[in-house]
Amino acid sequence: MFKTVFLTAAVLSAGVLPASAQDWYPSKWGADDEIGAANLITPDSVLAASKLVTTGKTYNLGIVVDSKTPAFPPRSLSVTVLQPNQVSTTGLGPTKTTYNDDIFMGWLGIGPQIDGLGHIGIDHVYYNGHKDSDFAKADGLRKLGLEKLPPLVSRGVLLDMAGYFGVDLVQEGTPYTREDIIGAAEKQGVEIRKGDTVLFHSGWLNLIDGPAPDPKRYGSTEPGLGKTGAEYLVSLEVMAVGADTWGLEAVPFEPGVGVFEIHQILIPRQGIFILENMDTRELVRDQAWEFMFVLGVSRLRGAVQMIINPTAIR
Repeated sequence: MFKTVFLTAAVLSAGVLPASAQDWYPSKWGADDEIGAANLITPDSVLAASKLVTTGKTYNLGIVVDSKTPAFPPRSLSVTVLQPNQVSTTGLGPTKTTYNDDIFMGWLGIGPQIDGLGHIGIDHVYYNGHKDSDFAKADGLRKLGLEKLPPLVSRGVLLDMAGYFGVDLVQEGTPYTREDIIGAAEKQGVEIRKGDTVLFHSGWLNLIDGPAPDPKRYGSTEPGLGKTGAEYLVSLEVMAVGADTWGLEAVPFEPGVGVFEIHQILIPRQGIFILENMDTRELVRDQAWEFMFVLGVSRLRGAVQMIINPTAIR
């Protein structure tokens, strides 16, 4: 597994979000809420999203994952394929049935993933005011586990930031500001609405499997969502925010912005889900700026994150 350590002294010296302010909990959906912005999904919103389907074309948003996929250290994974109890036999029963099984060993926050509401906190306090000492146990979360989520179905919006900046690959450390998001949406003629899933395209995944791969660069820095951009999306009440990068936000972090502060703004403060390593390239080629977004998260009790493969349908 490719490893990288990018939390350098310069990064760690960035500003830190004040942890004392408690105006972000309890949640606007109630003190017992565990699904955050997924509350925005309603039968009416799902029906509205379904009306975006005009061609029936589907898109895999998840990248292919293996042991070489760049990941936030120390995350790694491996798959072992076995033929249990079949090494010295002709198979099961008179039909000689044989089979392969696989064993997964690894972290669930690798490759295309969703960050659940129990993933990021502010000084050990998480979404809706839960303290990690109360709910985060070694054998799984007692609150905010991904098994609580309903199917995530919404209108999806793709913002082509590479196209907006007029480049094939957005430079690392470039923050998508409020003005950039508004400008990209206006250029594409698309509107971001309440309950949407918003995805950003930077071209960054080409560093993994493009004509000139550079996995070290891919996993150590990235362009991404800036602070004013995150605050703008919060004001629009989106459900989820994703990107074709490993960590969503700009790295190196913006001057004066704390370590993964964008994650803090979205997840614990607002209950907005984060989607990482989303493959947006085919959507960009088709100029599919809006679509129906569908994600059924594996219901592993107490899970913090999950490898996913959402579907865009247009």
